[in-house]
Amino acid sequence: MELRDRAKQMKLDSMELAAKTSEERNNALALIADALIAAKEEILAANEADMKAAEEAGIAAPVLKRLRFDENKLNDVVSGVRELIKLKDPLGKVELKRELDEGLILVRETCPIGVIGVIFESRPDAMVQISTLCLKSGNCAILKGGSEALNTNRILFETIHNTAVKAGMPDNCMLQIEAREDIGKLLECHEAIDLLIPRGSNAFVQYIMNNTKIPVMGHADGICHIYVDKAADINKAVKIVTDAKTQYVAVCNAVENLLVHKDIAADFMPALKAEFDKRNVELRGTEAIRNIVDCVPATDEDFETEYLDYILSAKTVNDINEAITHINKYGSHHTDAIMTEDAETAAYFMQLVDSAGVYQNCSTRFADGFRYGFGAEVGVSTGKLHARGPVGLDGLVTYKYKMFGNGHIVADYASGVRKFNFKDLM
Repeated sequence: MELRDRAKQMKLDSMELAAKTSEERNNALALIADALIAAKEEILAANEADMKAAEEAGIAAPVLKRLRFDENKLNDVVSGVRELIKLKDPLGKVELKRELDEGLILVRETCPIGVIGVIFESRPDAMVQISTLCLKSGNCAILKGGSEALNTNRILFETIHNTAVKAGMPDNCMLQIEAREDIGKLLECHEAIDLLIPRGSNAFVQYIMNNTKIPVMGHADGICHIYVDKAADINKAVKIVTDAKTQYVAVCNAVENLLVHKDIAADFMPALKAEFDKRNVELRGTEAIRNIVDCVPATDEDFETEYLDYILSAKTVNDINEAITHINKYGSHHTDAIMTEDAETAAYFMQLVDSAGVYQNCSTRFADGFRYGFGAEVGVSTGKLHARGPVGLDGLVTYKYKMFGNGHIVADYASGVRKFNFKDLM
């Protein structure tokens, strides 16, 4: 069956999935968690095959790190599924209940988006997180993972899908596509797919946006900044910047650019450089930074680059306004942080920095659906419509208006026979 036909069938079946109770969906998730553990040996063997092929192909180290799916990663995603079960059902929540007139009641209630297509990078854990989030939120999912993870994604998808169907979910609750040429076909399915979430390079996301009629939600780059204010605690800031850069470099919420107030740079930069040297981080600095510590010269292009590697660009700024202007110009509106002990300065920074996440005195690596308590995420949105930041369950639902009347007609209100009273009931 052609992809477009399968997508249309998913659209029809999405109503069946939306009608499943919270207990039914949670039961399916519990069985999926058990099935993933039971399939451990097969999953790990598939990942070893992917890792070997990627190494032979000369795949870059950051991609290899994302590709690795060992027993610890498996345990982490299974724990994530079990935490997801504990979250409140996002469906059927009454957000508004209003009496328009006597006997005429309007209700706004959350419901699934419908059919969501997600194109994601070479992280096999994303296959588990995305598929289970969609299932919990009552959405059908079309999933396209990176080709580097072909074998791992295949066994993960088969385990999840087969278990979900055995638990009573519709056969078309999820679909995996593997061929790169299927992406083009996916973009043509605007009659059946309600939302696309692409995860990848800026160029790839822009390609998706420019070649489909389907609404697109996501982010292109993760150029995250940390600004070290003159009122920063140096020891605290060094610890946080080091974590934001090195805890896991191959992710969109790792810090790429560092801005340091000129009044604190002479004390802060040597302390940071010492920690970076222990971890083999390459520091690229402007002339003012290089006058303080020995490092590689930074260019304007560096401040526009998402390294996903052990590299950090740094510059000094004269004041907080220069830092904010730099972030809003060069950043990707993902996550940016300020290191300061001055609450008013932090509030000013958070108000004026135009990003999905703005932090004080903590690592940008916290920008994650699981760490926000969302039960993982399908991606991070840097847009401002529908969902922003890590997209968890709440970002995967929309709402519908339900109205309950008793013979009410508009003509009575147009003629003045009846009048609205607009009384909120909750």
